[in-house]
Amino acid sequence: MLEKPNVLCLCDDESQLVPVIDQLGSSFNLTAVHSPTAALQQLRDESFAAFCIVSDHHREAMRIGRMLQYEEVLDGMPDGVVMLDTDSTILWANDRFRAWAFGKATQGENFYSVLDSPEILGPDFCPFHTAMATHHASGSTLKTANNNYYQIHVAPMIAEGAPVQHLVVSVRDVTVEMLQQQKLAAIHKAGMDLADLKPDEIFEMGIEERIDLLKANILHYTQDLLSFNVVEIRLLDQETGQLEPLLSVGISIKSRDRQLFARPNSNGVTGFVAATGKSYLCEDTLEDPLYIEGFEGAKSSLTVPLILHDQVIGTFNVESPEPRAFTESDLQFLEIFSRDLAISLNTLELLVAQKANTAQESVEAIHSAVALPIDEILNDTVNIMEKYIGHNPDVVRRLQSVLRNARDIKRVIQKVGQRMTPGEVVSPAMKVEQRPHLNGRRILVVDADDSVRNDAHALLERYGCTVETAHEGAEGLSMIRNCDDAYDVIIADVRLPDTSGFDLFMELKRDCGPVPMVLMTGFGYDPGHSIVKARREGLHPRAILYKPFRLDQLLEVIEVMTGEDDGPSTSPTTN
Repeated sequence: MLEKPNVLCLCDDESQLVPVIDQLGSSFNLTAVHSPTAALQQLRDESFAAFCIVSDHHREAMRIGRMLQYEEVLDGMPDGVVMLDTDSTILWANDRFRAWAFGKATQGENFYSVLDSPEILGPDFCPFHTAMATHHASGSTLKTANNNYYQIHVAPMIAEGAPVQHLVVSVRDVTVEMLQQQKLAAIHKAGMDLADLKPDEIFEMGIEERIDLLKANILHYTQDLLSFNVVEIRLLDQETGQLEPLLSVGISIKSRDRQLFARPNSNGVTGFVAATGKSYLCEDTLEDPLYIEGFEGAKSSLTVPLILHDQVIGTFNVESPEPRAFTESDLQFLEIFSRDLAISLNTLELLVAQKANTAQESVEAIHSAVALPIDEILNDTVNIMEKYIGHNPDVVRRLQSVLRNARDIKRVIQKVGQRMTPGEVVSPAMKVEQRPHLNGRRILVVDADDSVRNDAHALLERYGCTVETAHEGAEGLSMIRNCDDAYDVIIADVRLPDTSGFDLFMELKRDCGPVPMVLMTGFGYDPGHSIVKARREGLHPRAILYKPFRLDQLLEVIEVMTGEDDGPSTSPTTN
């Protein structure tokens, strides 16, 4: 006799099953369950020829039925999917989530208990309660005791006119992304700390002490943060092209003393990187024709250029006894660290080059070398931040930290400069006219011309102004929107790569109200009539600069815009 097929019946109580038994009982084995979720689990655990619904809760049952149709899809997803009741008890979970439970039972268990009571990092610290109370989706990030991170999205299952009874939770493992973000943030902080040479300490140090301090900081972060133990840093002599050793750990004496030049051939990976400005990942030293042994037994290496203001100033090389020990992430981390290191090395080089009667020149050289690269960091950061605002608050907070650190570097350098240039050792010809009203003023310069932006730093920072720059209108707007303290004066060219000075003025006027803007143009050159139109819209009558401008004209315009000088205009007019 053939075995009777199994049929699962969903009913509210046994009485509803009587007519079904009368009709089907002789031909089928009937199994009764009293809730949709119980039916869901039963169908997962056993094989049935049919599923019969005799419950009054048809809508909910049909919703579960549709979920069953896609169960194979849910099991194949890279994310976990879980159904919970109002007590956060797991009613059903897909294969991925059960794998994260490390063999523990999931059905009937508390969601948080299955994940070993993780820390809730937010932004919603009660996502289940929020979803049930508001009937809207919620989400949060969880951190487990073994340092795994899960991002959860909680959606209520809503039946019209009824309270929420079930939640569907999708769970994504974001451990790699979170750890990478943490490491990126740590690397940025380490890079900032390299340059954070306290003025009081630096002023009292000799040249060798300063170099030793920077070496110790580099080695500390390279080993503890990046986990690289074999390290070699060389600096490029721009005149001879020779790569001089600055720091070497784990490298043989023979390799350390080897003469290397910035040439693509016959000078190893280090020479190739210095010559081309491109990073190089050597996965297997035995098969790589460029590799020259750095330490005995090295099987792979990673070398990146030290670049300052688009110019190679040295190389940073790490090696490992394991083949293919370095990944693309290692390459990214080392490149980020090396950018900050290049600024620190250059700053140190300029600091130790000072002499008593040329101290002012050294300070201006520091500003010239560091100002625009830091502006590039600010520009890139605010551009990235604009994309994440409203989407990823954690990334925005980290980018805001990068902005603060970059601006802190400038302040540190200015303080160092003030200590390096005591009045009694500066010759009368080098002393700067005192304009106390300019001290502390924040100036934004928007111009595509590098020389204009560089001159703005060189001319205004000696009077205590804080200068930041942007290449085009959109970048300038991003800088303004992401500036904690408003700019006192905004100086913009009438013709920018992406807009006109007038259009920028009008956009700021709409967003911010009165705008302390100054427009720059070549003398008599204003093809779009930006100045005339801007004056009609409220531009200050004296807020005009004609390039090339003299220092006294620049200072006068800024003092006018900040209310220090309200005298009659001496600037020429335009047609």
